[in-house]
Amino acid sequence: MISEEAGEMLMVYDDPSNQQSLSLDDGSSTEESHDDTRLSLETNTDTVPYIGQRFATHDAAYQFYSEFAKRCGFSIRRHRTEGKDGIGKGLTRRYFVCHRAGNTPVKAANEGKQQRNRKSSRCGCQAYIRISKSSELGAFEWRVTGFANHHNHELLEPNQVRFLPAYRSISEADKSRILMFAKTRISVQQMMRLLELEKCVEPGYLPFTEKDVRNLLQSFRKIDSEDESIDLLRICRNIKDKEPDFKFEYLLDSNNRLENIAWSYASSIESYDVFGDAVVFDTTHRLTAIDMPLGIWIGVNNYGTPCFFGCVILREENLRSLSWALKAFLGFMNGKAPQTMLTDQNMCLKEAMAAEMPSTKHALCIWMIVAKFPSWFNAVLGDRYNDWKAEFHRLYNLESIEDFELGWRDMVTSFGLHANRHIANLYALRSLWALPYLRSHFFAGMMAIGHSKSINAFIQRFLIAQTRLPHFVEQFKDQAAEQQIMQQNLQNINLKTGAPMESHAASVLTPYAFSKLQEQLVLAAHYASFQMEDGFLVRHHTKLEGGRKVYWMPREGIISCSCHQFELSGILCRHTLRVLSTGNCFQIPERYLPVRWRRVTGTPPSKLHSENVQLLRNMVSSLISESGKSKERLEIATEGVSMLLSRIREQPVSSTHGNAIQRNV
Repeated sequence: MISEEAGEMLMVYDDPSNQQSLSLDDGSSTEESHDDTRLSLETNTDTVPYIGQRFATHDAAYQFYSEFAKRCGFSIRRHRTEGKDGIGKGLTRRYFVCHRAGNTPVKAANEGKQQRNRKSSRCGCQAYIRISKSSELGAFEWRVTGFANHHNHELLEPNQVRFLPAYRSISEADKSRILMFAKTRISVQQMMRLLELEKCVEPGYLPFTEKDVRNLLQSFRKIDSEDESIDLLRICRNIKDKEPDFKFEYLLDSNNRLENIAWSYASSIESYDVFGDAVVFDTTHRLTAIDMPLGIWIGVNNYGTPCFFGCVILREENLRSLSWALKAFLGFMNGKAPQTMLTDQNMCLKEAMAAEMPSTKHALCIWMIVAKFPSWFNAVLGDRYNDWKAEFHRLYNLESIEDFELGWRDMVTSFGLHANRHIANLYALRSLWALPYLRSHFFAGMMAIGHSKSINAFIQRFLIAQTRLPHFVEQFKDQAAEQQIMQQNLQNINLKTGAPMESHAASVLTPYAFSKLQEQLVLAAHYASFQMEDGFLVRHHTKLEGGRKVYWMPREGIISCSCHQFELSGILCRHTLRVLSTGNCFQIPERYLPVRWRRVTGTPPSKLHSENVQLLRNMVSSLISESGKSKERLEIATEGVSMLLSRIREQPVSSTHGNAIQRNV
């Protein structure tokens, strides 16, 4: 039970308006006589504070209580100080309390200022220690005169308490390493991985977090970000002068400083027109040169490679700025919103999408969530971490919502994660990331965890160029041309089944899309189909129960499966292919060969001509860059270009394309 004295003290710190000093009754249960006091120096094996314990300074008492708190699973903070006449002058009494003591007062709403939606950790906890200044034989010391260790919240485990701000710290040696890493322009995540490798610690076991590193880098920053942001605006204006189809939007604040800026190239807008059905909006990076949040819109083209749609740089990643960014993006794309958009776990972005893109299905990037698992669960689960991760992936790929719900409950129980806040948060947001809830929406294969490697590599290529702003902006344009060259050199298609449907698909789909369909065709041979009253039941030939329901209307050319793979990826599943094969269908119905996965995307001739001109421009740029590396290369290039120009000038000029060439070259 908490003593009367402790209850009195707690009432005081719960009520900030009460400024009266606390009285100590001689008969209080937390007091002991002076005869029972012992110097802390003489009891260095004691780990629990006790009434009468002595310290040379109040800082020594604070340190002792802090170490005690860390072992118990909480942290502390300095609460009240008191002074009175008589024993010396100045400070005579101090209170140290649990970091969750007290209650945060409700701030008055200010309509002109956006409020931060941050939940306070304070819950009125009653744990505290009180020390009082006393004098014996002319020497001052601090003595424990009150102590209560009763908490109204759960205490953290030893492998969790170290993440409390009070126990996180970056040593001087680590600061030096981080500063060195910052000069190489690598990401904070890469810095953390390198430090973990250097110190031979598991992911998530450093004594500081990514947020701590970002705060440290902010204090290191020396450059004038305002000058850099002005340069960025000037760069976009210069590109617009050279390329009228280049689009950019910007916002200045009341002091005429750059607040937000977004841009997109004509080639990106054209790509979006065909491949903008599923989009990733990655806002997890920062543009180091001007220390502002960076957002990149990315999609996947018909060859399965990432394609750039647009970029935005924001001063702050809040609801107002993110809403502005989405409006700018829609403006670039002539008001056409994507069917689905994948983002990081950002609640402001979730609100912005609901307001600006109400028809777009919002989901969370699973690979961004999984990337946080080491810091969230490695220390908590220890040796069971890999087993838990395997179970998570199994649950993620389930088809049935009911199976997911049951499996999730079993997983939480099996691994003892009922009180884990990350597990609770993931479950609350399950409809935004778990496949059982998302299978009826198209994501172009980007919900696959393995797809993150290509997208992350794509983004990292842009981030490497942060040291030079002009190259950072212009490189997005070059990326499209490089991808076209790569796609023309993709591997040949090899037929495996000999089925007419396979040959038909190979003649229509790109190698990437065909490889995905071919996988399903090969697997379809291992399945049996049974005609039912309302469709077909399809299951593996080794199974006696279960299976998928397939509905087929041959006359209408419509087929669907309960696994919803086509809706999710645009590729028919093994179950539907088995039914089509059984029904003597030798070609895949036209509607199940989506335009976005075909070799020819139906681009108008004018657009193809514009794209070819853009490709030529970038090839010339690469030619100049490569030729300038040596005298021999330059001589070969000069001779070759001279001969090529002579041949070109012999060809007739088309009046249809004359103006376009003059404008774009």
